[in-house]
Amino acid sequence: MRRFVKISAAAAAATLALTSLTACGNDSSAAGKESGGKVKIMVGGLDKVIYLPAMLAQQLGYFKEQGIDVQLLTEPAGVQATTSLVSGDVQGVVGFYDHTLDLQVKGKQVESVVQFSHAPGEVEVVSNKAAGDITSPKDFKGQKLGVTGLGSSTDFLTKYLAVNDGVKTSEFTPVAVGAGQTFISALQQGSIQGGMTTDPTVAQILDKKLGKVLIDMRTPEGSEKALGGPYPSSSLYMNTDWVNSHKEQVQKLATAFVKTLKWMSTHTPEEIAAKMPADYAKGGKELYAQSIKSTLPMFTADGVMPANGPETVERVLKAFNPNLKNATVDLSKTYTTEFVKNAR
Repeated sequence: MRRFVKISAAAAAATLALTSLTACGNDSSAAGKESGGKVKIMVGGLDKVIYLPAMLAQQLGYFKEQGIDVQLLTEPAGVQATTSLVSGDVQGVVGFYDHTLDLQVKGKQVESVVQFSHAPGEVEVVSNKAAGDITSPKDFKGQKLGVTGLGSSTDFLTKYLAVNDGVKTSEFTPVAVGAGQTFISALQQGSIQGGMTTDPTVAQILDKKLGKVLIDMRTPEGSEKALGGPYPSSSLYMNTDWVNSHKEQVQKLATAFVKTLKWMSTHTPEEIAAKMPADYAKGGKELYAQSIKSTLPMFTADGVMPANGPETVERVLKAFNPNLKNATVDLSKTYTTEFVKNAR
């Protein structure tokens, strides 16, 4: 049975407030009995193709097959999903790996246990009106650029692209516009001149002829060109303490996700689209299948962290993030391959 909950930013704040009053933060241990219990996973946008393995694993019945009760929840941006994890409101997050480095320097030990991807899956688009003025990141100066949320991975990557092309982060304005229709509306109304987003939003923008692709990081080749190496992004990451004390449950999750990634690697975009909830195909079935086809190259087939991936992420973050610039990051503590290797 498919089960997920959509939480607004206000509701999430209320939930976190209640957490402190009712000690829900300790629910991770109660929910984490090795022989059963519910595991809550927050996704930084359940209908985003970059996070497709989360709902697909549910739809294929792989969580149930492993004997684990997973509740999928959704937030519009990865940074909000991370907040839910740190608060103890959920036991895992499906979001970008780069948050594990950012959290480590803030004193929080979080690790990726299944690496879904070796490329960001992100696209920098520009509106048709601004396309003549923005031909590369060097033109970001003075522009308003959409990101899912401030402090999100789209925010991180936008800042890197700017800095790497000689534009200071203070010389442009990131605007939190979410994804999907809110991003599209912001582009249409001119409140942003461009921005970073993912499929199926990209496919809808191109189909409606509202904008153009400036930088495409949906493939390993695109990641190499824009970022100088593989960029592990979508992943299942969890608090290290919880992982170490609930290995049986983590192994079940890893096995379900690795099986999902393998299934994705052996099926067509149309077959994958057919397994997903019908309301995810907001632009129509064909356009949704096309958005999956465009994004499929970003995914791994085995859940293993790509070689040199963590180093690329560290280099990208240190280029613009003052918290990380002079900090020492122990990359070995930001991910583990123990569970995905056992799953194989």
